[in-house]
Amino acid sequence: MRIHFLVNRRREDAVQAAKTASKWLADRGVLVAADDESFQSIGVQTVSQADFADCDLVVTFGGDGTLIRAAHLCSEKGTPILGVYYGRFGFVTQCTSEELGACLSGFFDGKAHIERRMMLQIDLMRGNKSVATIHALNEMALQREVMVRMMTFEVFVNDLRLTSYPADGVMIATPTGSTAYNLSAGGPICDPQVEALVLNALAPHTLSARPLVLHPNSEIFLRVSTEGDAVLSADGQVRLHILSGDAVKVTRSKRVTNLMTVEKDDFLHKLSNRLFWSQSILGELS
Repeated sequence: MRIHFLVNRRREDAVQAAKTASKWLADRGVLVAADDESFQSIGVQTVSQADFADCDLVVTFGGDGTLIRAAHLCSEKGTPILGVYYGRFGFVTQCTSEELGACLSGFFDGKAHIERRMMLQIDLMRGNKSVATIHALNEMALQREVMVRMMTFEVFVNDLRLTSYPADGVMIATPTGSTAYNLSAGGPICDPQVEALVLNALAPHTLSARPLVLHPNSEIFLRVSTEGDAVLSADGQVRLHILSGDAVKVTRSKRVTNLMTVEKDDFLHKLSNRLFWSQSILGELS
């Protein structure tokens, strides 16, 4: 059995938890390695990014951003990921450090439940040819550069020109990503086991712009129809400069992110707790 760790080194509590977990696993004959930034802090061997997914399980210690880094490393091979929560919202991470031992024991016993989360494939099209391909768990965004004024973004769905947005940008999110950037931009919250694509304009300069939930097999093309510099980003991990005449094609990826889940209806519990829906306003006022 081999398990790889990905750790947010800026969180001392996460580093300490990874140290404790590595010793617990070593005592049970499990080979543990960690990413090339945190292995020395934990006291285990290192593993390169190219080989990071070559294991039975990946455990992340940090917030959702740490888990998303792991997803980019693991999605091609489908290595399951267990996220240990050390962040703020933590919609994707699955357990606390106190629950980790029980979760790992369940994995060893073959009782772990794995959720398949759909991903996006983003192709940067230049002259009808894909010059770059990115896979994302949360979302992609096509946006104006910081110093550029408002731009107009054309949207085509299944070869039909759907609309154009005068806006700061346009985003397409997965259900997993609906509680990330999409939520901040006023988009809908989707159950992560739903399969769909969420189209959302960013700071649109029109009252007609509304978030739209599309079929997961939709083919979406985005173009910038005004002059100015724009950038393509995915999951906050990749950033590409868009040239005049480029287009962005977004489809459902053949890759998935396999997340080890701990509690039934975990997402609903997180919504209630993270967004304070479980708190009674009348109780607070009384």
